[in-house]
Amino acid sequence: MTPPGPARQLADHVRRVLGDGPFPSSGGWFHMGAVICDASFQARTRYVSTLLPRLLRLQEEWPDAVTVRGFRARLAAHDLAVAMDFRSPGKVAKAHDITDLLVAEGVDTREDLHGWLDRPTARAALRAVKGVGPKSVDYIGNLVGRSHVAVDVHLRAFAADAGVPNLGYEHLRAAYEDAAALLGHEPGALEHAVWRSRSAAAGNS
Repeated sequence: MTPPGPARQLADHVRRVLGDGPFPSSGGWFHMGAVICDASFQARTRYVSTLLPRLLRLQEEWPDAVTVRGFRARLAAHDLAVAMDFRSPGKVAKAHDITDLLVAEGVDTREDLHGWLDRPTARAALRAVKGVGPKSVDYIGNLVGRSHVAVDVHLRAFAADAGVPNLGYEHLRAAYEDAAALLGHEPGALEHAVWRSRSAAAGNS
């Protein structure tokens, strides 16, 4: 008997652990300052308890940063580390670099970014920004309402529990996408459900 492939292993594990859904998507942000800061600051950070309150405050205090150009104007006049209460020069620099890239590409709104990510050159352009890896590119897509699988440590841990071998990023992402298709879920919604489950179990929310 042929053993099940990674997608089937993931699908079966999702049913065992999470049930049949439905799984809501994260929805993302309509405020581009929040999109950029979420993508820039979330790595190795407790999201719900540490980052989310700062993003909500940024939306309230910088309402004009709803567009990329508005956010860049704020960055020119204010220290983002102070505004986010986040002392991480590398993450602050990443936010500035993503902002500059999007302005150069003519991306100003959530809808602009959603569409721009369809361009063949978009992924490579984002990957050229220091600190932006393949997971960050997929994560940015989810932040503007697309439906991607952004493979992080929580999705890898879930896959390991499912018996899936240690796969490279692209192969594991494809396995999750295929599992979502098998189960009739949107890839981004399945990813978010797995992330919430593993994050809570690890105490990293």
